Amino acid sequence: MYDPTVFDNLKVAFENHLYDLDNLDRKITIVNRIDQMDFAVLARKFAIQFELQGQRDLSAEIILEASLQELADEILEAPDGNPGCLVALRITKPINNIDDQCREVKEAVLAIWEEDVRLKQTVSCVYGQELKGYLDVIDVRFKQKINEGNMGELEEFVDHVLVTLQVLSEI
Repeated sequence: MYDPTVFDNLKVAFENHLYDLDNLDRKITIVNRIDQMDFAVLARKFAIQFELQGQRDLSAEIILEASLQELADEILEAPDGNPGCLVALRITKPINNIDDQCREVKEAVLAIWEEDVRLKQTVSCVYGQELKGYLDVIDVRFKQKINEGNMGELEEFVDHVLVTLQVLSEI
């Protein structure tokens, strides 16, 4: 009989909670979903992108990844293995003032998530088009892997993502 992996269980838990926030609570709108198996490196990736209801210019994407090592440790029940998944958050936000707004974004994200994250911001614009502003892609990578022991924390995690979106919408 097939026993779902940590990745599968966490993916379903994230999906269930986020689709409830979309369909039942109407707090968010899901705009994209990715469920990939990378056969070159035998890794799994799940991502679900959403916006706060009525705020189309700001979006968040929760990304869940499991490498071959994590999957093998779990399936083979490796005694020294540490099966789990990496989780990341990607937020896209339009900005006009790179120096001030990127600094404010950094301060806000670190205040919400504390020292548990690695933060990277990538600012871009489309060459050849009239410059109306920039796009700030905020990548938040969490230092600790998660597993089924963190299942009870997923709702709180998503709540923190919603707070992050709300705070960043005001910058």
